[in-house]
This record gives sequence, structure tokens and C-alpha cells, in this order.
Amino acid sequence: MAITTAASRLGTSALSDAPKVELRPNYTKDDVETVIRAVYRQVLGNDYLMKSERLTSSESLLRDGSLTVREFVRAVAKSELYKTKFFYNSFQTRTIELNYKHLLGRATYDESEVIEHLDLYQTKGYDADIDSYIDSVEYQESFGESIVPYYRGFNTQRGQKTVGFTRMFRLYRGYANSDTSQLEGNNSRLAVELGTNTATAVVGPSGGNEGWAYRPSARNVTPSSTFGGAAAYGKEGRLVRVEVSGIRTGGYPSVRRSSKAFIVPVEELSSQMQKFQRMGAKIASITPI
Repeated sequence: MAITTAASRLGTSALSDAPKVELRPNYTKDDVETVIRAVYRQVLGNDYLMKSERLTSSESLLRDGSLTVREFVRAVAKSELYKTKFFYNSFQTRTIELNYKHLLGRATYDESEVIEHLDLYQTKGYDADIDSYIDSVEYQESFGESIVPYYRGFNTQRGQKTVGFTRMFRLYRGYANSDTSQLEGNNSRLAVELGTNTATAVVGPSGGNEGWAYRPSARNVTPSSTFGGAAAYGKEGRLVRVEVSGIRTGGYPSVRRSSKAFIVPVEELSSQMQKFQRMGAKIASITPI
């Protein structure tokens, strides 16, 4: 069953029918190699892995049965390879987002989860923080000892909050994308949402024109003038902030990805909305100022 009716447009179609990768008893050599590849792909955020970067010792222990899949996941998450990709060069909040995505297959639900892991890292260190994900009841119930973690945040299941679905699209940018090559770099994707206890609309994956939703600028700057450059507050003296997505810009080929926020006098709102529509845009929100 498809994850959503728009799975192909949102970049999740490759996950909709994918079976869970599990290392069953009496596994073959091919089975364990499949598990190793799946663990690297999941825990390293679909990033490219060079042969010299592989954890050969841990791989060998998994092949001979000395490690379970869960312990192999732990080894990858604690490795210098993982730290180099997602810890040393990222803000701690971004690292926590990725830990939830890579190890539990979901997005963070609220700010308390971030605070918990910030405190754990500060008091007990990096390894203890990684252990807290993998030794959790949630991990055990979802993956156990033999299943490779997967993106379960797209599925409805027991204990899953609805807000986690839309937030997963802020972390997951399509199955051909990696966590080290996204447009927003090492910046946190969910810090504002978690801090304000809000949820944004689903944003289409990298390379897709459909499902596009409003995305603020890197500095989240709202223009201080009204639409069209006018500085007046209008006859009624009231303004609204209009967030618009999908504005069709000029040039060839046509690009329809621009997201902007405008300040509009209340009495001009109707006419400006018509202008936005003629520009091929969608109105994401209208907020009184």
C-alpha cells in the first residue's frame, strides 16, 4: 500500500512497498551483506560510503554472529565515521534530529525530546546519548535485535504522533538525496517548529515541483514594506502578513519554487490575492500584524 496517495510526488514511493530488512536465523552470506548495506544506508543518511570508510571489524563480527543487527547499528552510530558526517560539523539540535531519523526512523515530536538529549550529552557524553536511542523501549518494540531501522515516520502506528508525519518531510528530502547534501546544510530543520509547538505544511522533495509549500528564507526575514513597495498602512491602518509559495519566476525554463512573505494592507488583500494567483502562486497563510 502506498504511504500516501501522492507518494510519487513526495519522494516516498520507493519506501511504500519496501520490505523490512531483517537478519533471520540460518541466514546466508547474501542475507548478511544485504543487512550491512541497509544499515549503512539508513544510519548514514543515504550518504556515499567509500570502501576505506567501512567498519570492517564490526562487519566481520556481524557475519560470524558475534554481533546482532542492533549492535551493528550501535557500532556505526558511535563510529568516527558517523561523528565526522553528522556530529563534529553540526549544531547539537541538528545532530539530535538526525539521530531520531537514523536510529528511530522518525522526527522529533516536541522540544522536551531535544532537551532530554542535550542534557544527556552534557552530563554523560556522546556514547551514552547514542545508547539512549538504541536501548529505548521504542527501538526494541519497533526493530528488536534483528531488523534494520527504517523510516517508520511515514506510517500510522501505535505511539506515533500525527505531527511526526509532516516533520519527516523536513528531514527526508527524497530517496535519491542524502543528509549531507541538502540545500539547508547543517542547520536545524525543526528547531522553530519545536520551540513554537507548531507544524508546517509538507514540502516536496528535492528535484520535485509538486507539493511545494512555503519555506522561509535562511534568516527568516519578513519584508518591512507593503506589497508593491508602498510604505503606507492603508486607509484602515491594518496590515496582514501573507506567506506565498510557488511563485512563478521569469526566464526560461520556468521555475516555480520561490517562497516569499508580503505585508499587505487589509483593504487591498483581495486584489493582491488575485495577483498572487495570476502569478501561479499558492497562499500558504494569512496572519494579522
